[in-house]
Amino acid sequence: MVFKETEFKLIDGRTAMLLSPHEDDAEEMLQFIIKASGETDFLMKFPEEYADFTLEQEKDFLNGANQNENAMMIACVVDGRIAGNCQISFRSGKKDCHRASVAIALLQEFWSLGIGTRMFEEMFRIARERNGVRQIELEFVEGNSRARHLYEKMGFRITGVKPDAIRMKDGTFVNEYMMLKLL
Repeated sequence: MVFKETEFKLIDGRTAMLLSPHEDDAEEMLQFIIKASGETDFLMKFPEEYADFTLEQEKDFLNGANQNENAMMIACVVDGRIAGNCQISFRSGKKDCHRASVAIALLQEFWSLGIGTRMFEEMFRIARERNGVRQIELEFVEGNSRARHLYEKMGFRITGVKPDAIRMKDGTFVNEYMMLKLL
């Protein structure tokens, strides 16, 4: 699915644009996720895990996201640069089509500017427009208090824990928490 471009103002007064990234954005999107994953231990891959990921694979990924009726990716562009992205994915089975899952990532320099809040508001709107969706789910890594605070502010609550689900670079294990928001 493709997101209709939307402008909004950041807390610092700058203008930001939400849009669906296309294959022309593949190189910048790939550099974004490598940088974002290097700025925090809380994304699901380390930066070096993208070393073998090609530009063609990223183009295919973005084209697939835009053509998928059960998913939508949204990028946030500030001052001509990708500042963050998010994705919402809908379940399509008869037993679980009432569920959607979301994920989000922001570069550190764009934290606390209202981007995460706005992306969540858009994902909630998209989910509400889809017939039958009544809950949104996400996971976060133990210790990611900034993200947990945002998720709780947006109405998510912890519903479960996967003990020792994530191995950190130093070899220690941390829990992954599941959260849910009812629409």
